[in-house]
This record gives sequence, structure tokens and C-alpha cells, in this order.
Amino acid sequence: MFNKTNHSQTYRSTPNRVKPVSPARIQELLEIERNKFNKLAPQSGVENQRAAQVTPLGVASSFQHWDPYPISIVSAKGAWMKDVDGREMLDLSMGFGALLVGHLNEEVIKEAHATLDVGTLFATPSPITRDGAEIICRRFGLDMVRFANSGTEATMYALRTARAATGKLGVVKIEGGYHGSYDPLMVSAKPDLEKAGDPNSPNTVPLNATVPGDVWVVPYNDADAIEKVFQAYAEKIACLFMEPVLENIGIVLPDMGYLERVRELCDQYGVLLVFDEVKTGLTAGPQGAAQRLGVKPDLISLAKSIGGGIPVAAFGGKREYMEVVVNGKHSHLGTFNGHYLAMAGIRAVDRLCTPEALQRSEDLNRQALTKISEIINEYEIPAHTVGFGVKGCITWSADPVRNYRDYKATDFDIAELSFFWSLNRNVMTPPGLDEQWLISLAHGQKEIDIIVGDFLEFAKALRA
Repeated sequence: MFNKTNHSQTYRSTPNRVKPVSPARIQELLEIERNKFNKLAPQSGVENQRAAQVTPLGVASSFQHWDPYPISIVSAKGAWMKDVDGREMLDLSMGFGALLVGHLNEEVIKEAHATLDVGTLFATPSPITRDGAEIICRRFGLDMVRFANSGTEATMYALRTARAATGKLGVVKIEGGYHGSYDPLMVSAKPDLEKAGDPNSPNTVPLNATVPGDVWVVPYNDADAIEKVFQAYAEKIACLFMEPVLENIGIVLPDMGYLERVRELCDQYGVLLVFDEVKTGLTAGPQGAAQRLGVKPDLISLAKSIGGGIPVAAFGGKREYMEVVVNGKHSHLGTFNGHYLAMAGIRAVDRLCTPEALQRSEDLNRQALTKISEIINEYEIPAHTVGFGVKGCITWSADPVRNYRDYKATDFDIAELSFFWSLNRNVMTPPGLDEQWLISLAHGQKEIDIIVGDFLEFAKALRA
């Protein structure tokens, strides 16, 4: 049995006492805020209608769409964005981590401009790409790395590498974990509970139009469930694919000892451990989540935070497994892999994301989390704060969320209300009800004061 205290390198603060918030009050405020949104952002609605004529839902990624319509942005700088209605919006999403160094960071722009003087793509080897690979290997403690263009590509190729290295095809993944759009990893990301079955031994629930193959699903923070699957099917299983800290359902932290036990089980049963650090990466600290948490995977996937807003991704790990690309057991192809603008982003981010710079952002994040926790306690709000590195969130439950089923028991009505409340006060949180804010290198004390002040007014409104 594990200690259910969260890992010491993570943050969680639950309230001392709580009182329920009236559902009627939540619905009353939600109606007010929805009506206010329509009045404050009419041009975003017009833009969405026009865009929907030429692209499904009027967005480039389905996650960007929400009812009644998403905010449409025309420009951004630092920690702020401007929408089509002319409002200056504080950005707390920051591209889910891709803009860790801020919008239009001067170092990133400088590197990109310098790269354009020599080329964008040769489609042959170059010292430019080799330099980028050396940076990523050094940063994340990898023997070898290959570049890709998106988080989905990075996770897809990491999985294929594990399969090629082991000669097995099966995958174990965490219920509630999201890893992009490769079929085997699109299983049970956010399954309907009516289909998901026993919380201790979840059903495998594939997304529509996918062909996942052999996939077994286990709850997070339950190493015993992993061992049961390994005992029965290890001869078929190539890897356990997981985020070390779940960031698809708020922020769900590993229990003390959980990841260490996962590593032991993978070694014991001959199953590779693959960490998806697309959303953690440098947002977790200067060397990523794996090194911060003290558990080394066999393979890792990276994207978002490593590129300064320029599309780039990578997968890599131990030499013995990456060698499958050398010996021909696995082909990794792609014309735009190692694109030189992406390498420019990597060089700039490497210079910018010093331990000192990331610590400053993490200190600001911790300040926001602590002050919001104090407000939660003062107003006895049934919620708690969670943080990891420069990311944080408010989870609408008085009790810790340790897995997907706990997350599904949180209050989604108040989460939706909180989203619209902030949006109407020019604070742009991620569009899902289950994402995190990010304190980038461009955020400062002014922005923290806005975040805390916004939540204080929200708490007062809930209790009015």
C-alpha cells in the first residue's frame, strides 16, 4: 500500500473545511456570465461562423472549440493576447506549454531571423540539426534523440520504437491519460463511465474510427493494477505508456513511491517504460519531469515547451532502444523533421530556460497557488489547488484527485462557471474544464495579482 501523500516535488493544498455552493447560485451566475460573454465578444462569434464555412467547427484543432464559440485572437506579445473584439486578454494557457518563454520572445525571434539567412530546410544532414539534438540529449539526460513535428508524432514514434525494440505489440496505458492522436494511444483518454467498467480494472474504450490493437488500461496511482496486467500479459506487452504527472484531467500527482514501483515492475516483467513529457517537459523544471521526480524511463516523448512556439517534437532515450532505427528494425521518416526554424527555437529556449529563470516562474506560480488556497479556506470553497513546476490548477473537489474516476466526481458546473467568469474579465484560461494555467517567463507580479484578484472576486460572488 502506498503513501497517498503526493510526491515531494509537487504541490497540493486541500481546504481545512468546506461548505457546499448552492447549485441554484451556480446556475444563476452561469446564465449571467454566458449572456455577458455574448455581449463582450460578438466579433469572435462572427469570426467563428465564417471560419466554420471552410474548416470544421471553425477551428484548427477540435479542442479549440467550445460553446457558444471560442475567442478569436489576432495578436499576442509576452503574456498577453488581443482578440478580434479589441480586448487585451491575459493568457494563462500559453499554448499548453509551447509558449513557456512567452509570445514573440525576442531571443526566439532573433534566432529564427538568423536561421532564415542560411535556409529553412535542406532535407539533408546539417550541423544545425546535430546541435539541436545535442541540446535535447544534454537537457533531458538522453543517449539519443530523433526530431518530429508534433506531440502526436513524438508519442507515435516512441511507441513504435518500443515495439521494434521488444518485438511485442501490446500497450498498457493509464485511464484518463492523453497522448495525441495515434490509434493505440487514443484509448480511454476520457471514457464514458458507463463504458469504462470497474475502476480497479477498467475496460478498454477506444475512440471512434480507431484501430488500437492490444491495449490494456489501468488506473493511475495503482501499481498493483499494473502488476496484475503484467502477470497475465507481459509476453505481449511492449511498453507502459504514461505521463509521469497526468495533465489531461487537471493536474493529477503521483503518490509517494508510485513511480518508483512502476519502474521496478517494468524491469521485473521486461516491459519498457515510456514517459510522455509533451505537456510537462521544461514546464516541470530545467531537465523535465523524469529527472525532477527521480524516475528514469526507457524512452521519452517531448514537444511544446522545447520550441518557443515553433512546431517541434522529439523522442529519444536509451541507446539500446534507439538503435532500432540504426539496425533497420524501425524506420523513422519525415521531410520536416529537424526543421531549422524549430532548431532555432530549441537553441533560444535552451539559453532562456536557465534554472534561475524557471525557478522565478515557479516561485510566482507557487505564490498564486498559496494565495488562492488561502481564499478557498476563507470562503470554505469545495476546491483545492494543485501544482507542478510552472503549472497550476484549481480542482473543484475538496478531496485530492488521484485518478480518472476521482476527476469525474469533481464539479463540472462550477468549473464551467469559473471559465466564463475569468474570460469575461479578460483572463484567458485553457478552454477545457480540466486544463492548467501556466506561468511563463513572460508573467510577472502584475499577472499573479490579476489571477489572485480574479479568484477572490469569484469566491465572493459564489457566497453572495
